[in-house]
Amino acid sequence: MQPFDAQPKGDEQLLAALLDGMEAGLCAVDRAGVITHWNAEATRILGWTAEEAIGRHGFGGWAARPADARETLERLLSTMDAPGRRVHEFALFTKDGRRVLVRTQSAAVAGADGRPAGVYCAFSDVRAQIDLERSIALSEALFADAPWGVVLVDADLRPALANEQAARLLHCGRQALLGRPLGELLDHGAEELENALQHVLAAGAPPVGAEIWVSLRGDDDAARHCWRCGFVLLGSPFGSEPVPLGVGWLFSDVTEQKAAERQSARLRFRYQQLHRADRAAAECESALEAAVLHLDFALAGFADHALLDLADGPGRLVRIAATPEGETGSGHRDVANAVPVGYEPGHPVLQAVELAGTVRTSFVDPAAGQAAAEVPRAGADSWAVARRWPPGTVHGLAAVLRSRGRTVGALTFLRGSGRRLFDRADAAYAEDVAARVAMALDLAGLTGLADGA
Repeated sequence: MQPFDAQPKGDEQLLAALLDGMEAGLCAVDRAGVITHWNAEATRILGWTAEEAIGRHGFGGWAARPADARETLERLLSTMDAPGRRVHEFALFTKDGRRVLVRTQSAAVAGADGRPAGVYCAFSDVRAQIDLERSIALSEALFADAPWGVVLVDADLRPALANEQAARLLHCGRQALLGRPLGELLDHGAEELENALQHVLAAGAPPVGAEIWVSLRGDDDAARHCWRCGFVLLGSPFGSEPVPLGVGWLFSDVTEQKAAERQSARLRFRYQQLHRADRAAAECESALEAAVLHLDFALAGFADHALLDLADGPGRLVRIAATPEGETGSGHRDVANAVPVGYEPGHPVLQAVELAGTVRTSFVDPAAGQAAAEVPRAGADSWAVARRWPPGTVHGLAAVLRSRGRTVGALTFLRGSGRRLFDRADAAYAEDVAARVAMALDLAGLTGLADGA
């Protein structure tokens, strides 16, 4: 087969250069099965040069076992009688005797009269082909069925491609988020994420992932989400130097896991504090001192203030201790000369005593209807003073003190605007502290004041 002889010399040289530049091995055979073309990639795969391959009849005796050579050539030539391209796998031998399994795509070549004049065959090592197919399959799977969010971010830090899971985590349609700056998608955490992406583009992906706390723009509750992120630098395989194509960003929502870890760490710390307080209280000379010591230990990482009130008859409470030390109204009081606190009806402490339980309360901004931790207002000070709490208080938790079936007082924990609201776990911890304080007051003989409570 001489399909190129009629072409001008320049065209033939150009075609030869194109064939040699292909990334697949290429050979051609005429109708008789004689090899007419053999490019540089075919030499790289099998080791046989064009001078050694061109002119041979089939592959027998050099690139294929005699037992396989006839079938290999017949299957290749059968392509002339079939429409389109056909795919085959052949076991061939390299020049140094290694066995190579190649995958071929072959098609008929028409002569000047329009009849098949031979066959061209493009082939590659099956292992390389499988690697390519696996890469393509992995890419398609990541952008279709992966349980993680996957976003391809371009060099301008804008999403260029995203899978369904990423769209769900970003609360946005797949097409709607493409090409948008990350700052339009994230209310909090966009700058940290962009810094991570810029680092990957400049210096490559870090050896470990990152955990980024974000809030999504447009969310009604402005909830924070923790995303565990991994990054992969994407570079073009073509060219002498890698050209950055962007960053592959993989992430998953681990908010619940992180919240559980935080809660577990908080519980461990709190009950370590209770254990330390129990041991320290055992060395106190007076039970009242032990009660206040429990308050000091309980405050760490929990609240800003603690107030200890003792029941002095029905509906009356007297302040006998406050902590931390050094603040106005803190320290021990003379129980015998203590005066009633003077709580107004409906006060959270009185509610806790009446219900024999725990009551939580927070300052609410009348205009916004939100807790003060989220929207601080100057009115919080007057709210705290009206409840006889230190200025700056925005959250309160009152727990009743019970011992031997009697209500003996109340314990109040207070938080400022820099802390979150008290939750159920906080209430359970406060109840544990209150039980220990109540026992200390009973041991001190102070519960006699509360016989009528």
